[in-house]
Amino acid sequence: MDSPAYKTVMALGRFKVRRLQTRPAKKPSRGEDSGPQPPAPGGSGQSEEGGSLSAPPDYETTIDASPCYEFYAHSVLPGRARKSRPSLEVLRNAVGAGCGEWAQGGGARCCGEQGGHCASAGGEGRREPVRFGWVTGVMVRCMLNIWGVILYLRLPWITAQAGIGLTWLIILMSALVTTVTGLSISAISTNGKVKAGGTYFLISRSLGPELGGPIGLLFSFANAVAVAMHVVGFAETVRDLLLVRGAPAQPYPINDIRIVGVITVTVLMGIALAGMEWEAKAQVVFFFVIMVSFINYFVGTLLPATEEKMSKGYFSYKGDIFVENLGPDWRGESSSFFGMFSIFFPSATGILAGANISGDLKDPAVAIPKGTLLAIFWTTLSYLAVSATIGSCVLRDASGSMNDTLGFLNATGDCLGLGCHYGWNFSSCTQTGTCEYGLANNYQTMSMVSGFSPLITAGIFAATLSSALACLVSAPKVFQCLCQDRLYPFIGFFAKGYGKNNEPFRGYALTFVLAIAFILIAELNTIAPIISNFFLCSYALINFSCFHATITNSPGWRPTFRYFSKWSALFGAVISVVIMFLLTWWAALIVVGIILVSVAYVSYKKPAVNWGSSVQAGTYNMALSYSVSLTEVEDHVKNFRPQCLVLTGPPNFRPALVDFVSAFTKGVSLMICGNVPQDVPAVNDSDEHIKWLNARKVRSFYAVITAEDLRSGARSLMQVSGLGRLKPNTVVLGYKQNWQTDSPQNLQRYVAIIHDAFDCRAGVCVLRMKEGIDVSRTVRAYALPTPLPTGSAVRVVGADEHMETLFQSNQKKKCLDVYWLFDDGGLTLLIPYLLTRRKRWSRCKVRVFISGQLANAEEQPVFPSDSLLMPFQPQRWGYNPGILAPSPLRKQATTYPTKEFEDLLAPYRLNEGQRDPEAVEALKKEAPWKVSDEDLQIYKKKVKTRQIRLHEILQENSRNSALIVILPVVRKGACPSALYMAWLEILSRDLRPPIAFIRGNQQDALTFYCQ
Repeated sequence: MDSPAYKTVMALGRFKVRRLQTRPAKKPSRGEDSGPQPPAPGGSGQSEEGGSLSAPPDYETTIDASPCYEFYAHSVLPGRARKSRPSLEVLRNAVGAGCGEWAQGGGARCCGEQGGHCASAGGEGRREPVRFGWVTGVMVRCMLNIWGVILYLRLPWITAQAGIGLTWLIILMSALVTTVTGLSISAISTNGKVKAGGTYFLISRSLGPELGGPIGLLFSFANAVAVAMHVVGFAETVRDLLLVRGAPAQPYPINDIRIVGVITVTVLMGIALAGMEWEAKAQVVFFFVIMVSFINYFVGTLLPATEEKMSKGYFSYKGDIFVENLGPDWRGESSSFFGMFSIFFPSATGILAGANISGDLKDPAVAIPKGTLLAIFWTTLSYLAVSATIGSCVLRDASGSMNDTLGFLNATGDCLGLGCHYGWNFSSCTQTGTCEYGLANNYQTMSMVSGFSPLITAGIFAATLSSALACLVSAPKVFQCLCQDRLYPFIGFFAKGYGKNNEPFRGYALTFVLAIAFILIAELNTIAPIISNFFLCSYALINFSCFHATITNSPGWRPTFRYFSKWSALFGAVISVVIMFLLTWWAALIVVGIILVSVAYVSYKKPAVNWGSSVQAGTYNMALSYSVSLTEVEDHVKNFRPQCLVLTGPPNFRPALVDFVSAFTKGVSLMICGNVPQDVPAVNDSDEHIKWLNARKVRSFYAVITAEDLRSGARSLMQVSGLGRLKPNTVVLGYKQNWQTDSPQNLQRYVAIIHDAFDCRAGVCVLRMKEGIDVSRTVRAYALPTPLPTGSAVRVVGADEHMETLFQSNQKKKCLDVYWLFDDGGLTLLIPYLLTRRKRWSRCKVRVFISGQLANAEEQPVFPSDSLLMPFQPQRWGYNPGILAPSPLRKQATTYPTKEFEDLLAPYRLNEGQRDPEAVEALKKEAPWKVSDEDLQIYKKKVKTRQIRLHEILQENSRNSALIVILPVVRKGACPSALYMAWLEILSRDLRPPIAFIRGNQQDALTFYCQ
């Protein structure tokens, strides 16, 4: 109980949030100021609505809100506004602002404006929907659904087949499964607020949409079939009653069941459409009738047997009858223990009747556990009692003829069977199998035993109709919740609700059609086994969801119901699956097949829902465990993967760069898209960029870090990105297309990023495309709500998720040329190989060009590539060995490219001849990107003989290739950034195919050994 000083304002599972009560304000005396009084020592100094318990007493005008239930609720009553706590921006930036501004925006009122609960600025609520307690909403509903057609019409027959002993075993096995499942339901329902949807809601929110969706379909279908089962039981009773009353027999009596069944389900449909209030009132009446029929039955077993009842096999309680009926007596080809279990088990499936209307309960967390478990207990006792009593009073076979009496008790003669001891000879019909009465032959045995048979008939009517009505209500509500989640196509039509209770009238119509279709079968023993596997599968998944939520140790799993164990839940799941296959193995395979197909569909479509399921918690645990275990294993060259940090900026600005890296990392290795904005608001766009990547089906992380410039941010990303062994070992960036027009400082930072990557022991890949990589554009934002100064109402946008790039198109039979001119450890060969594993690149032929050491080109001009590639088994790679290198690289380049190269460097020349030596040295320090005459002299041979000549070779041999792979590298600090970019520019200018400048970190990425 709450102490006078505290008040419970909210409960989160096992935890309660209590508020310290403020002291009542003193009335000001005469002459005193009636203004605000200072808070009492140790008091809050604020009202229940506005004050923050952590704030000092002098913060009188704080807008920090006290803990409130509405802040955590996902929904509100109709007509009321959603309440929310103030955001960090409001709390930190609202300097001197009053609390009223925030309250007007939909937040809870503060500063003592309202008392009691958190107040909202919403309007008056509409009429409250009907809500039920645990007795009428759960226990009575479950008991009525369990006391169905099986109790009155099949339990005596099952007792005759299996005997009292095995019948008790069947009942206790069913009770065991339902009790364990009831414990799991209780745990799940007390873990949080339960909404409409019943079993589907419990499983889908625990195991996720992949398993919740199939169960929603199967459970809705099973309830619709259960409607037919109970209505057929009712129709059988009506038909038998009509025959007893002298109605003429029809040539096809099964048609009577069909006619009565269709009429009955139509009447029930009308009751269901009238609303939950009428349905609940009808259930109370049915419950009262069943209780009266039970009393009538047990009183009848105590009454002396009349001669008419004796002819039908009833002799009141007899010890020898009990012993005779204790063992089994299987009759018929399909009679067996599990055959009887499959017929009986649907009677135990009513335990979910209360949970199926969870949206109509006042407090599902209290009602579902208490009502469900008590319903299981009382109904199990009733089933055991009926089986034992009727097996102690009635013989298995009786003729019903008054002429089968013996002349005197000892004149047994040729009389066979237990009836001979009580003066009745049923030997003739027993031997010929023509007995019409007895436990094994008459489905209406309970009516015959009872004190007043019409009450048993009324009980049968009440049990069958109440169970049918409960299933008729449950199936549409579960299916409506499934349709509202939109996990499957073409079912959204049934999601619409009507009225204050959001009644699924369209779902009622669908259930009505399905029920009539199975009513036309008109065979109770055929319909009952059909739904057994559906319910068992639901029970298995309910238990498994409870077990899975427990072993994942998710902080969100905190049920207030403590009387359950993860091992009991696992036992319930396993035993349900085992019983499924023992009952009807082919039906179990069909159910499992339906679930697998449904799971595959939902997993493929990946619906945009996030319910915090235990599968997500399990995935997190597995990822964490595997990530930690990876740190315990040393890297091996056979397991080398290019784990890429891609400097994309916003990913939709450079979709080609994203698609290029995704083409060789998806399903193979790590990919991280890095963004280095200079303003904080860009950090808040992370969710949009992640959605863009997911919509494009790119498996990549997104990392963002704010920095003063691109280099410092990129360096930070290289150092901190990744986790354990899952760290980038390759840095990928786009070619700086505007390096000639951008500021020299930005050019210097760009080249420095490449050197920083090598300093971090990472490989480098620079992608250049003729049309450029950056597709962002600046547009005027006319839709802004407030006018901005001229020139500021603009925004930069990128490509949408449907834009197709070169790397998403089919490359057909093009060539993928690799110029492996420098041994970088094999990364230059590995990335093209990974590309060819993709369907779009699989038909490309990889050509590898290898040259000798360029420094010793006179002695080692060129050698065949197959002599080096053969140890790597190029046939495994799909490479084309035996390709000779192109024309010797030592050949001088033509004049035109040399002149073009000099023109590129002209704006960046140092021009030493026009300055004194001291000014030259100072300028070199201030502008390290400047190119001196000494730099040109040092790299003259490299420029004219190698880079420019290599450009001509690329033009000659790779003009129509799908991709060109090559990258030179220079010493850090030895080459000005402008000269380095001029090399790359002259090497790749005017080439139509994209060029990937790839350079490994000089560590092995390939091996031709098997260990």
